[in-house]
Amino acid sequence: MQFLKRVGKQLEKHYGKPKGVIGWYMGEKMIRQHKPETNWSIELLDLQKNEDVLEIGFGAGYALKRIAEKSTVRKVIGIDSSKTLLRSSTFRNKRKIKNKKVTLYKGSVDNLPFNNQFFSRVLSIHSIYFWEDLQTSMVEIYRVLRPGGFVLITLSDGKDGKTWEAINSKIEDELIPSMKRINFKNVKVERGPSSRGYHIISVTGCR
Repeated sequence: MQFLKRVGKQLEKHYGKPKGVIGWYMGEKMIRQHKPETNWSIELLDLQKNEDVLEIGFGAGYALKRIAEKSTVRKVIGIDSSKTLLRSSTFRNKRKIKNKKVTLYKGSVDNLPFNNQFFSRVLSIHSIYFWEDLQTSMVEIYRVLRPGGFVLITLSDGKDGKTWEAINSKIEDELIPSMKRINFKNVKVERGPSSRGYHIISVTGCR
């Protein structure tokens, strides 16, 4: 039993910044686990003609691939802090990378290496838990969004009918007020599908 607990703790370390073989495994596992909310989030983006999309925390690259397959999308760019997942996502999206429809970067949400007002859509799925500076990160997202651009941040706020108070407080007391201070418009919470018992929501807003 103690051995299983130690293994569990080791696996948990890899959720924030997956490394090595275990990190690769966790990336593939997260694709399988998060497909319901990933597919829902992509639909919620309501992609139109000539979209330039940024995904923050692209993981093993499933959402990037789904978005890049859409004819309405011009360019998909991803940024993630994990070298392991950068390799996994590169392999999964190698054809679109070769065609220059997908480009991947290693980096952080609080220092995005992109020009002002470059993207029409920004999304993040299950990565906000690991952002070190929420305010700075949202300022950066606002900076790289075009006027009228749309941001979507998907996360879980509970499981099996129980709300996680810490996450709910982060949304209601930090994220939403921060977005409004920065001048995001139409900030709201969308309720999504249940995924393995987890309650899925997206916080959205427009520039």
